[in-house]
Amino acid sequence: MSGQLGRRLVAEFVGTALLVCVVVGSGIAAQQLSPGNTGLQLLENSTATVLGLGALILVFGPISGAHFNPIVSVADWLLGRRNGTGIGYRELAGYPLAQTAGAVAGSMLANGMFDLAVVQISTHDRITGGHLVGEVVATAGLIAVIVALARTGRAALSAATVGAFIGAAYWFTSSTSFANPAVTVGRIFSDTFAGIAPGSAPGYIAAQILGGALGLALIVWLYPDVSEVAADITTPQDAAMPNADQLAVQPSSS
Repeated sequence: MSGQLGRRLVAEFVGTALLVCVVVGSGIAAQQLSPGNTGLQLLENSTATVLGLGALILVFGPISGAHFNPIVSVADWLLGRRNGTGIGYRELAGYPLAQTAGAVAGSMLANGMFDLAVVQISTHDRITGGHLVGEVVATAGLIAVIVALARTGRAALSAATVGAFIGAAYWFTSSTSFANPAVTVGRIFSDTFAGIAPGSAPGYIAAQILGGALGLALIVWLYPDVSEVAADITTPQDAAMPNADQLAVQPSSS
């Protein structure tokens, strides 16, 4: 494994772990702070997720693209494979594994922080037809937002825009917008507000895959040349980082 690939995989593992830790941890805190008030719990959970996701994209985006989501990684590969602009085969093989392992670790970390059993299996059954439709819509929208930003040269806005879309989708979808197979697997391991029962996860993942395909198909139709910017999903990887001289406060010219 090259050093560059190793850094990218670690970034995807840690970033996804922290994302799930934010989702699950804020869900646990919401249950404790607002018992019996589901609407307020969802508001607290979604607000923390929006803020946490935006910060994580800014931190890890220049290293790995801050995918944190196997469907985003597959979309990146599919769009760029013709022009060689997206992730390669090695990243495609490694990213989903790192993301899923990170998601499970993030749930366990959140459980432990709140003095719960570190390893749990959720009993939160979420599977209904409406929930599956919600996951299709949420994932299609997520992929459309990410790819459209890259195509129009606004990938730098991903942190704010992706966070905003996920935050909105918490409320306008019946499923509360998982939109991520790795996160779905990770949330199996916490029997708390944000958890999902193992029996519900396969349906969610299937709906997410369908939604990702639909969202990608729509954007490719709207932007036929989108494959040229696959490397900018969700943020440009290996972006130039300022050196110490550039970070230093420059003297005023006045």
